[in-house]
Amino acid sequence: MLYLDHAATSPVRPEVRAAMEPYLTAVFGNPASHHTAGEAAACALEDARARVARVLGMRPGDIVFTSGGTEANNLAVKGLVLGALAAGRRHLVVSPIEHESILESAAYLARFHDVAVTAVPVDPRGRITPEALTAAIRPDTALVTLGHANNEIGTVQDAAALGAVARSHGAPLHLDAVQSAGWLPLHGLGADALSLAGHKLGAPKGTGALAVRGRLPLEPVLHGGGQERGRRSGTADVAGAVGLATALELAEQERAATSTRVGAATAAFVAEVQRLVPEAELTGDPVHRLPGSASFTFAGVSGEAVLLELERRGVISSSGSACAAGSDEPSHVLLACGIAPAVAQTSVRFTFARTPLPADVAVRLATLVAAAVEAVRG
Repeated sequence: MLYLDHAATSPVRPEVRAAMEPYLTAVFGNPASHHTAGEAAACALEDARARVARVLGMRPGDIVFTSGGTEANNLAVKGLVLGALAAGRRHLVVSPIEHESILESAAYLARFHDVAVTAVPVDPRGRITPEALTAAIRPDTALVTLGHANNEIGTVQDAAALGAVARSHGAPLHLDAVQSAGWLPLHGLGADALSLAGHKLGAPKGTGALAVRGRLPLEPVLHGGGQERGRRSGTADVAGAVGLATALELAEQERAATSTRVGAATAAFVAEVQRLVPEAELTGDPVHRLPGSASFTFAGVSGEAVLLELERRGVISSSGSACAAGSDEPSHVLLACGIAPAVAQTSVRFTFARTPLPADVAVRLATLVAAAVEAVRG
């Protein structure tokens, strides 16, 4: 069985599991408790915070541990916009291809807090131009929130250029880096806040972080005992924080070599699919894309039917975001890129592991894809 849905989730790395184990057993204290057991846990939590901050080029105090990318995105969008209301800023800029956790947070703010939301358009490849972002920002913009790399089509934004635009207008930039972490450098992007999810990196599901620069007012979304410096209440998951820090460090250490190897295998796969299936259209940007991401439309066939045929042949893939799995609606990402609804429903996404397939395996995989499409076409 070939698992090619790593944008949805990845297995826990053995090194991560080993690093977490002491904090699931011997060092089990509550890090907020003022006794020896609690202090040992607190030391591990703060060490993990410092390690995450180091990879991101931020300060340890900027890191808020969360239950995953969805919570991190909710805290970023709601927390930063609500924190700016007192200064008279009640405008939010998003793009139409964002993850549901961003779009639904924006809709909540519009519905309950009278926040104006502007969707900056993307080009047919899913890219945002600095000119388009400039046109979307207003004097009262509280936040610009954009995905660094799209979870469906793999398109990577020019975060540095977009960050420069936001900065020149005095608007903070939040980047959803759930997909890009471990694949792309996260230093020097000009972001004021950045979201991570551990289970994309080899840490367990239910682990994540929001990095947000301390100068920004952040209204908490979860209220209670005031943990995480008052920004996210709830007893900290020490083992999860250690797991996230370990996975992020490992991915960053391996990033350059992994991106090169996986990118080459993915390119071979894409070329062979397009050779064997002439109607296959690669979605997203062919150049500015994640190294391990390839998404196609196959006009005239059902994407869901192709997925079932691939699984029969031992290949696990997806039709897009796992958060939207089971929906009969075409992908909002593909629609925003100008793809017709009927064609959008033919999409199939392949996302590769950081452990790359040899080029010959990638070519054989393309043969399986061609066979599955042909079987569906009948």
